[in-house]
Amino acid sequence: MFKRVLAQKGFWRSVVSLALAFAILFMIIKWAIEGFSMAYFTEQNPLFFLLGILAAGLVYGFFVTFGKFRAKLKKEDLKK
Repeated sequence: MFKRVLAQKGFWRSVVSLALAFAILFMIIKWAIEGFSMAYFTEQNPLFFLLGILAAGLVYGFFVTFGKFRAKLKKEDLKK
């Protein structure tokens, strides 16, 4: 089932789009919690900051998309 889900058309595109959406929303919410201070972006290493946010987004996007596509395949298998 794992390989079937990964091979589905649109799976990886959905993972990347969810990862980007998560990263942007996370940064905005965290920035709001910090009081919209520019220090939020300048106090840390920008490379590690972006890589960390993108890595977290990819993990989130993968798990959510995997669950969505797995449920879709299970539903299709039950119809057969």
